Amino acid sequence: MWCRGEAAKQNGWDAVKKSILCMAVWLALAGAFPAAAADGLSGDRMAGQPESAVVSADYLIGPGDIIEISVWKEEALTKAVVVLPDGRISFPLIGEIQAAGRTLPDLKQEIVTKIAKYAPKEEVNLEVKQVNSMFLYVIGRVNQPGRFSLNTNVNVLQALSIAGGLNPFAKRNQIKVFRQEGARTTILKFSYDDVTDGEKLEQNITLKRGDVIVVP
Repeated sequence: MWCRGEAAKQNGWDAVKKSILCMAVWLALAGAFPAAAADGLSGDRMAGQPESAVVSADYLIGPGDIIEISVWKEEALTKAVVVLPDGRISFPLIGEIQAAGRTLPDLKQEIVTKIAKYAPKEEVNLEVKQVNSMFLYVIGRVNQPGRFSLNTNVNVLQALSIAGGLNPFAKRNQIKVFRQEGARTTILKFSYDDVTDGEKLEQNITLKRGDVIVVP
C-alpha cells in the first residue's frame, strides 16, 4: 500500500511537471511572436506587405499611406510623411497640401512648383514607402471573413482565396460586390461557377479600395 501511494504521488508530480513545461513553452512562443499575436487580435489580415511598396503611376494615394519625399542634397527637406485621415500631408516650407485621391506624379508636380521658390534647381523624388489605405472586406459564408489590407491589385477570385475560400453552404452564384463612390453605391454581381468555368470573366473585376464582397 505504501508503495502504491508513493507511485501515485510520483505520477502526480510528473503530471504537474509536464503542465509547467507546456506552459513555459507556450509563454516562450508567445513572447517570440508578439506581432503575430497582435495581428490576430486586430482582425486585419495582411496580404503581402513589403518594406517598400511597389505601386503603379496611377495609384491613388489614401489616408494612412506613408510617402517619402526627398529633395536632392537637402537633408532637411527629406522626410517620410503619413497621409492624415483628412487626406493631407505636411512638408517643410510648403505647409499642408492635399495628397489623398491623387497620383504620385500629380502630387510631385505641386510639390515641385511650390518648393521651387526656395530650391529652384533641386530634384524632388516621391515614393510610397508603405501602403496602409488599401482595405477591402469579405463577409458572409467564407472560411475567414474580415477586413484585408493589400499592397497590390486583386480581383474577386483572388480576394475570395485570401478569405479562405467559400464554405460548403455559400450561394456561389449570388455573390455581390458593393462599391461606394462618393454618395453612390454600386452593386456588382459575381457568379463563382460561371467565372471558374471560363464564362462571364468580365465579372472578375479588379477590386478597389473599400470594396465589400458579400457571400450569401
